[in-house]
Amino acid sequence: MTDNLASLPIRQQAINAALGKIPFDRLLINARVIDMVTGEIRDADVGLVGSMIASVHPRGKFTQAVNIDDLSGYFLSPGLIDTHVHIESSHLPPEKYAEIVVAQGTTTVFWDPHELANVLGVAGVEYAVKASRDLPLRVICAAPSSVPSTPGLEMSGADFKGQEMQTMLSWPEVAGVAEVMDMYGVLNGSERMMEILDAGLRSGKLIEGHARGLKDEQLQAYLAAGVTSDHELTSTEDALEKLRAGLTLQIRGSHPYLLPDIAAALLNLPHLSSQITLCTDDVPPDHLLEKGGLIALIKLLISHGLRAEDVLRMATLNAAIRLRRSDLGLIAAGRTADIIAFDSLETLNPAKVFVAGDCVAEHGKLLFSPAAATDVIAPRNTMRLEKLTGEDFRLKIPGLINGKARLRNIKGARFTQWSEVTVAVRDGAVQIPEGFSLIWVQHRHGRHDATPKMALLEGWGELRGAIATSYSHDSHNLVVLGRDPADMVLAANQLIDSGGGMALAQNGNLLAKVDMPIAGMLSDLPANILAAQFKNLRELSAQIADWEPPYRVFKAIEGTCLACNNGPHLTDLGLTDGGLREIINPVLEIWPDEA
Repeated sequence: MTDNLASLPIRQQAINAALGKIPFDRLLINARVIDMVTGEIRDADVGLVGSMIASVHPRGKFTQAVNIDDLSGYFLSPGLIDTHVHIESSHLPPEKYAEIVVAQGTTTVFWDPHELANVLGVAGVEYAVKASRDLPLRVICAAPSSVPSTPGLEMSGADFKGQEMQTMLSWPEVAGVAEVMDMYGVLNGSERMMEILDAGLRSGKLIEGHARGLKDEQLQAYLAAGVTSDHELTSTEDALEKLRAGLTLQIRGSHPYLLPDIAAALLNLPHLSSQITLCTDDVPPDHLLEKGGLIALIKLLISHGLRAEDVLRMATLNAAIRLRRSDLGLIAAGRTADIIAFDSLETLNPAKVFVAGDCVAEHGKLLFSPAAATDVIAPRNTMRLEKLTGEDFRLKIPGLINGKARLRNIKGARFTQWSEVTVAVRDGAVQIPEGFSLIWVQHRHGRHDATPKMALLEGWGELRGAIATSYSHDSHNLVVLGRDPADMVLAANQLIDSGGGMALAQNGNLLAKVDMPIAGMLSDLPANILAAQFKNLRELSAQIADWEPPYRVFKAIEGTCLACNNGPHLTDLGLTDGGLREIINPVLEIWPDEA
């Protein structure tokens, strides 16, 4: 579902119902309406006709309706709007994702399907659009601009330039250009990025940002290119600078450690801007089921001191303004009847959820299971790799059989830095030093020779086994972390056999796996079974890695290859520097043993 604009006959009926001439189709009575315009909470009844709100009027003014819902004690809010999400991070196809989030009160999402696009190209975006039709969730798509996110430093399954953007932006389901991750390309005027931005500007649609680490003149230049929003908030100072610069903020729930300080800073502003919205970005399946998506973020922000009414406005009216959807975000006559009945402003449990005038969920459960689209085939068989051997996981130095070498290595998680280490080489293989592990990446899309790339990893401790994933932002190549080649090959081959997913291996045994055969990132399983498997794998990963929040966490595995960010990252093309935009030779010096 993308649109629910009422037809002229329905609108005429709504006019007559609002005047009391005919009954409403549905009348919500005795509730309290949260007014997102004034901030008031007021007693009112709401009359619906078809998919739209026909009237918001004093209690008891009208009594004639085909269906009457007595919502005494409940608080009515517009349906929640998620302004930036990668549904792929739930590892669920759209219909199963919708079944969960709609019951939580999210009725509209702005989906950037660039994970699918990086595997499948334009066909991946077509799949996202078609698989999202006829759902109780309004899915608005964005045209991925980051395929790949860092051209020249990585290779995904496709390359998007101006022509691909023009094609996708011509589709009615696509409302803008998705997050522009190639910050370097924007600031340096690359032909590719200028084509992409020009296509977005000429379409008259939105251009979403990814301004991680940008400030001062670089941030201003990024905005001058046409970008108007950002969710890559790294600190309170970063959030405020971006808000002052004029960007729409998309405060996200995927980095909760930032929220207390950001909430405190917002409370100190003279007023809360209408350019503050909320998004989930990436939520794994178990968190989506147990904690919630957007509703969990709303509750977190309230717990950090923001008023419930203000946070709900960010997730409704502000979001509708951002998405240029004047039919959404407000309980007012003429708007689409997406409405949540919350039990209270303290607990925010959705007792009922109405989508386009129909009650679709009660007490956190959808009243039906959305069907998968019949005109689309889920994409499979995307792990285009031969089976591996332990020899593929031995780090070698060209021309050195025995001796020593000084190597560049990656230090840290999320915010990575360059470091150096001297290693021993025996029988042609680097002996991984104490305190280090190995990161290994292989291209899986069949577009080059797929020679595995390896680098030493510092700051992750000594991994006691292997962790493998085919879901690795943003090119989604096969990534393995570990020390023992036997464990690493076992985990990697499991994913090649299953069509993708995640796997853990330890002491020569497969510890856990989650199969994701759809594009190497989505599962066929029922949501509750997938969530249980994913949670089990995450918990068992602590037997392999010593996690240290907030940066060295399980989630960081999926972002270890994000070459668009500053610092060193390993990709399928080699060891890269996102700031310099170069592929770096890791070998600084070698000392062969004397014969």
